Amino acid sequence: MNIQAVTKDNYQELIEVWEASVRATHDFLPEDNIAELKPLILQHYFDAVDLRCVKNGDDKILGFIGVSDSNIEMLFVDPAHIGQSIGRKLTEFAIENLHATKVDVNEQNPKAIGFYERLGFTQTGRSELDGQGNPFPLIHMTLRED
Repeated sequence: MNIQAVTKDNYQELIEVWEASVRATHDFLPEDNIAELKPLILQHYFDAVDLRCVKNGDDKILGFIGVSDSNIEMLFVDPAHIGQSIGRKLTEFAIENLHATKVDVNEQNPKAIGFYERLGFTQTGRSELDGQGNPFPLIHMTLRED
C-alpha cells in the first residue's frame, strides 16, 4: 500500500471520497451540514493540513488523511474499501512520519472511537460542540506513550 502526498489536482477526487465516506459513516450528520461543510473543506480545510493518500493501481484515491500541528484533522476512506486496513495504514504513517499524537472524533461515531483506541489512542476530554459550533460532541483523544 503506497502512501503519497496530495496536490491541489487531487482535491476534487478527495472531496468525492470525503462525501461518500461521510454519508457511509456519519449518519447523525444532517444533509444541511454536509452541504455546508463540503465547500469549506474543498476551499479551505484541505490547504490547512498536510494531506497524504492511498491510491489503487488505477491511480484512484481510496483514502486520505490530513494532519496539522500533530492533530489528525481528517481521515476518510472510500466506503467500498473500509475494513481493508487503509485507515490503519494512513494513521500509522501519520503517527510515524507526521508526528500525529491527537485526534478529535465525533461522539456519535463509536466505530471511529474504537478504531483510534485500537491504534493506541485514549480519551482525554470532550467538547459539547464540533469545530463549527454545531451540537455534535467531540471526543478528544491522545496517543498513549508506551
